Order: sequence, then C-alpha cells, then structure tokens
Amino acid sequence: MNKRFLAAGASVAAAAMVLSACTPPGGGNDDQNSENSILNVGWNQAFSTMNNMTSYGNATANANLLYMMNDNFGYYDDKLEEQPGDLGKMEKVSDDPLKVKYTFNDTAKWSDGTPVDAADLALTWAANSSNFNTVEENNNDDGTVKENSDGTVYFDASSIAYQLIKDYPEISQDGKEATFTFSKPFADWAVGMGFGADGVGLPAHIVAKKALGIDDPAEGKKAILDAIKNNDKSALSKISNTWNSGFNFASMPQDEDLLVHNGPYKMTDFKEGQYLTLELDPNYTGPKKPKVKTVTIRYNGDPMAMVQAVENGEVDLTQPQSTADVLEAAKAIDGVKVETGDDATYEHVDLTFDNNGPFDPKSYGGDEEKAKKVRQAMLKTVPRQSIVDKIIKPLNPEAVVRDSFNQVPGSPMYDQIVKGSGIDQYEEVDIEGAKKLLEEVGGDIKPVRIMYDNTNARRQQEFQLIKESAEQAGFKIEDVGDVNWSTRLGDGSYDLALFGWQSTNTGITNSDSNYRTNSQNNYGGYSNSNTDKILDQLLVAPEADGAKLSTDLEKQLVDDAFGLPIFQFPGLTIYRDSVSGVSNTTVAPTVFWNYWDWEKTN
Repeated sequence: MNKRFLAAGASVAAAAMVLSACTPPGGGNDDQNSENSILNVGWNQAFSTMNNMTSYGNATANANLLYMMNDNFGYYDDKLEEQPGDLGKMEKVSDDPLKVKYTFNDTAKWSDGTPVDAADLALTWAANSSNFNTVEENNNDDGTVKENSDGTVYFDASSIAYQLIKDYPEISQDGKEATFTFSKPFADWAVGMGFGADGVGLPAHIVAKKALGIDDPAEGKKAILDAIKNNDKSALSKISNTWNSGFNFASMPQDEDLLVHNGPYKMTDFKEGQYLTLELDPNYTGPKKPKVKTVTIRYNGDPMAMVQAVENGEVDLTQPQSTADVLEAAKAIDGVKVETGDDATYEHVDLTFDNNGPFDPKSYGGDEEKAKKVRQAMLKTVPRQSIVDKIIKPLNPEAVVRDSFNQVPGSPMYDQIVKGSGIDQYEEVDIEGAKKLLEEVGGDIKPVRIMYDNTNARRQQEFQLIKESAEQAGFKIEDVGDVNWSTRLGDGSYDLALFGWQSTNTGITNSDSNYRTNSQNNYGGYSNSNTDKILDQLLVAPEADGAKLSTDLEKQLVDDAFGLPIFQFPGLTIYRDSVSGVSNTTVAPTVFWNYWDWEKTN
C-alpha cells in the first residue's frame, strides 16, 4: 500500500520479484513459549480500530498491534529487506499487462476457523481502489465519515496500488488464488497489497455479517464478491458503512466478531486509555511461534512518565519520543539497555492551500502568485538549523537539517535531489527576504494558525522558535495546538501543521498520497497538475529514472512552497535486561517487526 502513517519518512529500494513462503520467523516448538511469560510494552498512543486502512485508522499505534494479530504476504526486517510472510505467496505472473497472483496457504485461517482467501483480498482492493465510490468524499466537518445513504458508496481509503487495478480479479474456484491485473506498470507491486501490517485487511465474512445480515461465512464471502463483481450499489453502500467505521472501538468490545483475526495473538482485554492485552491464540493455525504468551501495551503520552514506568518495572520495552532529559533519565536506570539511532520518521512543516487562510489564493482574489509569495515568506522564517541545534543535536550530535521531502540524509539519491530541488534557498533564515515578499503582496496578511501536539515538549519548543522568527518578519502567529491534532488534519482549522511521517514501505511511490491532488494524506489541499504528472511517471518508472523524477518532484514542491522538511527523528529504544530479541526497523511497525523473537527471561 502506498500510505504513510502519522508519526511517517521514506527511502527507496528495488521491489522483489517473488515473495514465497519459507521457514517461518520465530519457528520452533510450542515448548519455546514461556507458559506464563508476560511482556509489558509502553506506547504513547492508544489503539483505536481493527481497520488501519481508513483515514481514521491510519496510525502506527494501530499498525503495530494489527501486525501481531494478523499474518501477511510479506514484511521488512531490520535491514529493510523484504521477507516472505505466512499467508501464502505472491508472484508476478505477467509483465504486459502486469499481473500479480496471490496464493493462500491451507493454514491461513481466521480465528473463527473460516479460511482466509480471495474474498478478503478482493474486499480490501474494492475499498482502497476508489473504483466503486459514487462520491469523492463523504466526511463531516470534523473529518469523521458520514454514514452512506442507500445507493451511495464511499470507502474512506485511498491507495495508488489498488487504484491501478480496474478490473475484477481472476479467482480460483476454491478461493485460494486471486490474480489482479494492473492497468499500467507499477514499480512497487511487491509491496502494494498484503504487505506489512495491512495484511489482507478485514475479514470479508464478518463484514458481510454486519453489513448484509448473512451469518454463514461462505455465503457471506460470496455476497461480498457478488457485490463487487456486479457493482451492486445498494449492497456496497452497506458494506462501505461497515468497513469505514464498524471496527472502531476505544475499549474492549462486547461483540467478539470485531476481534476476528488471522495471526498468532488475540485481544483479550482493553481498558480505554490505559492498556490493551494480547495473548497467544491456541486456535492459530499458522507457522509463527512467538515466545511470549502475553503482551500488554500500556499507554502514556508523557515520555518521562514512560521512563519512570520502566524504572518501576511496570514496562519492559518502550520507544518514547527522545529528548535530552528522557535519554539521560533512561541511561540512569540500572538493568536497562538504551539504544539510539536515526528513525525513519521525519518532522516537517505542511502549509494549507484551500482554507481561505493566508496561504490560499482565495484570500487574494484568486491571485496564485500572491499566495505563493506569502508561503515563501513564511518558509523563509522557519529556523530549521536552530531547531536541529537546540532540540535534536543534544540527542544526536551528528544530526543535520533534512533537505529532502522523500529521502533520508545519506541515502543514494539524497545529494542529487537536494542539489537539484532548489531547497538551498531555505538553508538559512531570511527575515529581510520574507519582509520584502510580504511588502510585494501588500495589505493585511491573515494570521498564521499553527497546529501541533501541544502536550509534546519537542513540538512546544519548535512552535516557539518558529513563532519568534516569523513574528520578526511581520507575521501574526496564533497557537492552535491541540492534543487531538491528528483528528483535525485537513479540516481547514489551521494554516501550518507540525507533525511527522513514518513510512510503511520503502517503495519509490511511497510519498504519492502526500502530494497527489485529493489523495488521502494530502491534508493541505495542495494541487498541481505537473506534480500529478511526475507522480504518474514515478509509478511506472524504471529504476534508472528514479533519481531524476524524484528530483523533478521535489523541485516542483519547492517551487510551489509546499512546506519544508526539518529533521530526522532521533530514535530511542529502552528495554530491560530481562528482555531479549529486541530489534528495530525504520518503517512501521518499528520495534514490533520481529515480535516472535521477543523473550522474557524473568
């Protein structure tokens, strides 16, 4: 899937040709599992849904646990190398047209005994393809999804990989094979569907039960497939309602159908805002053999409180946001390992183009050039180097300002992109240049409302540094920080947002939905036909053209004053000596990627 999780950066790797089943990770005998082992993991955000493909569910906190509760067709290891998953194999069976076949293992079963098969993957394709939507959007003012009326279809999801598949898949009679035909070549087909935390998505038979009132799993799967094949708007309207919000919950649901999964762990307890417990499911038929019986996720957004929980023995493993105080406190705890390093998440500034605010052409009678000058002026005031020096270097002395939207410093394409994008114009703060641009625009400039997590110490410092600098150029800055910032993304209530992106894969098309017109992650309403054209070219680009096209993309973003990258997150993993098998990777699901290797010795 071409999607980033809120908290998301990207790197590029060539897609593998075939991912096939092999010896499972965490392989071994049941007696490897410690009979009563309990591992407590600290996290900063609570789980909210069994469907992380919606805009509401698009969060690392959901992806981490869904990855433990569900198998997949592939995942990344700690070297960002693609590894085969446990649901089956996927393989490219044709180049012209591009065809990809998914074959499900006989061991792939949902926790209620129903086979995982083509119906589940077909539902995920239908929901993410936008092929069946009858409206472009169906959201309330607060960003939540409205319930579709009869005949209206709107799936709250978007993915380039799925959108390139226009036709109903070829499905074998037993449902064990599904072949999808792409409408054009797609560079990232190997990580496009069924990869990582997404897996095959929701169980189609449960969606049919909730949406269509069909209790029999086989009949339910057939009803889902028939609705998709026949483009039955009445049925798809009900299916989309269930898919969009029917699997959201903030505490342990009474309806056990919502907890149906196909991986080794099942959810057994969930106290709102406090903790969530996973236990090994004895009915799991797949090949994974995790060593820990019970994993409890304990929630607290305060990183210092999380360190205190580690010291008190309440938490065994955590990845809190790194600050100098957090790092120092963690290192002072006896019997604890502290590992630091770059994270794939990167901090950035996003501007809003479509809310009648200071960066929107509508505020200047539709004058695009005036709006762009105001955006450029604002970006000239962002003190990126000062932010890195004061906030990040105490944690990572080698930290540098990140100058690419899509590549981490040191990656193969990074230098070429930075040299050709023109981002060097924002290398230093230019207050006088910003003033000159604002004078050219003339008149009163609307206040700039900055949104960020105002409970986050790092972001509080960032906001203050940006505010002080921008005000020197004459901007009026309003603090609209909010602990619930993520629910407001795209609602028009702010003009500049500070947050991070974390990649779900390393594909060359990973950033597509951030910049494409009307895409899921394009919260600022940015739209440029040339940008869309470059993104179209990237979808089908041979590897040799990747660097040039990536440079063209970033030059267009700089020319349009889209926003700015600031820094790579400093990563921090803290775990007790009693825990082994801990490893981190720089795409979601981060430290959870090899949960089957975790072991608690006492």
